[in-house]
Amino acid sequence: MLRFAIVAFVAALSAVGVAQAFASLDLAYRAPQPQAAVAIAPQRIETPAGAAQVSKSPDGHYWAEGEVDGHTVKFLVDTGASAVALTAEDARRLGIDTQGLNYNYTVTTANGQARAAQVKLASVAVGQARIDNVDAFVLDRGLETSLLGMSYLGRLSQFEATQTSLILRP
Repeated sequence: MLRFAIVAFVAALSAVGVAQAFASLDLAYRAPQPQAAVAIAPQRIETPAGAAQVSKSPDGHYWAEGEVDGHTVKFLVDTGASAVALTAEDARRLGIDTQGLNYNYTVTTANGQARAAQVKLASVAVGQARIDNVDAFVLDRGLETSLLGMSYLGRLSQFEATQTSLILRP
């Protein structure tokens, strides 16, 4: 009985695969239809009250000018970063004694491994989207720009990426 069930399952998978292959062949051999020229107007996004809008830059990334503990910091928005990550230079500008930190974490960056020290930021704000008591890391090296990671983004009520911008809702 088990052998019959396995054979039936494999046959069903094969049938689905063949059907998908024929469907894709049908789409591949259809004659192209002439397209009418259509002008696409730039999308206008209304930012809700209390939210912040970060426009997509020409390089395809979202660069946000944030305020950390009253100081301006340029961030690369990075949903793949589990926490806000500060360059040593940005940390020093914020008044953090980078020499006195305990770099007891090892992190992997695009430039390889680096040592990191955990810090607590009193506040991080992008526009009106402010979050207090944000966990962050200061990296000793390997970071070209500070990252706005999930320890900030994950505490927002919502963040939404559109074709042209990122909306941050506190």
